Amino acid sequence: MRGTYLSLVRARQIYYTTTRFADVFAQSRRAPLPLAERLRALPGVKAVQTRVVEDVTLTVPGLTEPATGRLISLPTHPGSADDLDRLTLTAGRLPAPDSDSEALVSQTFATANALPLGAHLGVILNGRWKELTVVGFALSPEYIYEIGPAMIFPDNRRFGVLWMNREALGTAFQMKGAFNDVAIATATHASVPEVLDAVDRLLAPYGGLSAYDRSEQPSYRFLSDELGEIEVNATYIPTIFLAVAAFLLYTQLARLISIQRSQIGLLKSFGFAAWRIGLHYLEFALCIVAAGLLLGIAAGIPFGAALIGVYRLYFHFPALTFRVTAGVLVTASSVALSAAGIGALSAVARATRLAPAEAMRPESPRRFRPGLLESLPWTERLDPMSRSIIRNLARRPWRAALSVAGIAMAMATVMVGRFIFDAVHHLVATHFDAAERQDVTVVFPDVRAPRALASLRALPGVLSVEPFRVMPARLRAGPRSKRVSILAVPPSGQLYRIIDVRGNRIDVPPAGVVLTRKLGEILAVHPGEMLRIEQLDGKRLHFSARVVRLSQEPIGISAYMDSAALATILREDAAISGARLRIDAREAPQLYVQLKRTPAIAGVSIRAATITTIGQIMNRSFILMTTVMTGFGIVLVVGMVYNSARIALSERGSELASLRVLGFTRLEVTQLLLGEQALLVIAAIPAGCALGALLCRLLIPVFDRELFRLPFLLTRATFAFAALITLSAAILAAALVAVRIARLDLIGVLKSRE
Repeated sequence: MRGTYLSLVRARQIYYTTTRFADVFAQSRRAPLPLAERLRALPGVKAVQTRVVEDVTLTVPGLTEPATGRLISLPTHPGSADDLDRLTLTAGRLPAPDSDSEALVSQTFATANALPLGAHLGVILNGRWKELTVVGFALSPEYIYEIGPAMIFPDNRRFGVLWMNREALGTAFQMKGAFNDVAIATATHASVPEVLDAVDRLLAPYGGLSAYDRSEQPSYRFLSDELGEIEVNATYIPTIFLAVAAFLLYTQLARLISIQRSQIGLLKSFGFAAWRIGLHYLEFALCIVAAGLLLGIAAGIPFGAALIGVYRLYFHFPALTFRVTAGVLVTASSVALSAAGIGALSAVARATRLAPAEAMRPESPRRFRPGLLESLPWTERLDPMSRSIIRNLARRPWRAALSVAGIAMAMATVMVGRFIFDAVHHLVATHFDAAERQDVTVVFPDVRAPRALASLRALPGVLSVEPFRVMPARLRAGPRSKRVSILAVPPSGQLYRIIDVRGNRIDVPPAGVVLTRKLGEILAVHPGEMLRIEQLDGKRLHFSARVVRLSQEPIGISAYMDSAALATILREDAAISGARLRIDAREAPQLYVQLKRTPAIAGVSIRAATITTIGQIMNRSFILMTTVMTGFGIVLVVGMVYNSARIALSERGSELASLRVLGFTRLEVTQLLLGEQALLVIAAIPAGCALGALLCRLLIPVFDRELFRLPFLLTRATFAFAALITLSAAILAAALVAVRIARLDLIGVLKSRE
């Protein structure tokens, strides 16, 4: 797990360095090319690359629904000092310098749609239909995690990035001699906040949308969040596993030292130092650990490669392989040896403390007296065998408590894996079933007048239309600020509703603003406080609004206002950025054909397709995580129960053999031994539920991201699943011990004391 994390970190570092990934990004409506020189002259700026970037609707062979494409202009002088975010060509060639119909396509989009070189894509360039020829596939450091606008999960079939010649793209969108997107590299010791402020001042007259650094670049941000999550997983999962392993090693050595008391005393009487005897047992423990290390390394390499294979589906690097460095091996070995040392030293200390005369005598018999459990009234009604089981557990309370704790940790591990899967499933179901209830979402390339809705209503299969307005803005609260989009929604909207984590609807008030809880935390504001809002498009107005409520939404960071109220503030005639459509599924194919050919549409999102894609992602990643965590839990439970029962069999072999000689059946003897383990497992289940709930609660901050937050959701199915896995693993361990009991050599056991 540590190797997986470091492999991803290394791949990102190498990729960003070799492709000169930019430090600052900014967009504008239309800025003149000479402005680039003024940007280069800013203090702390090392390189500037201007581009033309536009979102369009694509017609893809073999895809019924319309896809969204992001067109990006290629650098005029590739390889120059200003060439940032360089592409990695994976197949084919660059478009011919004088071509206006050739394009590179992102490798991910091409693979998802099985596009060959030479494939043709239909696209509307600023109102004109054009057919583009795919001449090459490429990867970009800006799209390691390839998502489009307002996307949380990637949909590689329906969103792709295309690169065209600067001249062709500039001509198509009236951007000759101008740009609307810029990437900037800063000097090593530059102040990034000062660079951002300076870039904003220069781009403001040209419709600048507020510059931002790497931390807010969607792909970089998601990858960074994921790396943080992987690092946490690579810490707490081994911690639980090795804690149980240390306990197992302790019980093994403690039992061995107890058996060899007389030999230890004899060696000490002959002059062997205590540290020599202790070292002997430590070496014995190290032999076990060495074998475990070899097996762990041998299994860890293919397991790490499998994990990297999963991440390769989402993070698109030119080269991403699992690498085991010497540092990883040293770290893993050191952690394993430390856990073994903790488990072994406490047991070895007993051997070093034994005085020779005391050690050479047989161990004093335990004082048998009624324990706490035996003093309970209900124990008198139990049969003798059940009372014997309870008596043995009560006489070794610490051993029983540690066994319960180990099994509980194993069960908690299973719960964590299931919790993550259930939480994500609930998040998606809540969002798409209760919040986004439209069938199709249509986005315009710029703000339109309300009459544009009439054209949408006239499309085939459209049953209802609900408009929305998205206004890019910067929200300020004292010294804190955040660049977000304010979503203006109608008060009685039915196709899109604001829903909290409990599924309750939140109505947008006629005045004021509603923020997601995460955005409120970022700005450190509470209901009733005022926000300063700066419009980043259109008239670039500044106004204040009161925070009316913080919504517990699980996806994104958003600000909401009443559409009529925002229109009044902006002095607009109910301008709209897009619309949500409810359609007749029978006429969906005809609608999709029309949408592909409609010039005024920049992007289309199909709700059903999005849900299908998210389901595939969950099946590939979260189910794998659940399986891995469940596997770890099974190994831990089997190890705990088997080890405990095996030691009990070793300690009580003579007693059990005597019972067999006295006429007890093999089944009765097995019940006597395994009954103790059954009680330990039953006691561990509620403890495991409590510990698992605590671990899940502690993991919530790890998944508290800007893009999404996992709710703390533990269903009955989660508890039942973890309990069933624990019981099944315990039964497997019990079956292994039962086989040993069946093979018990009665005469051999009765002949020897141990």
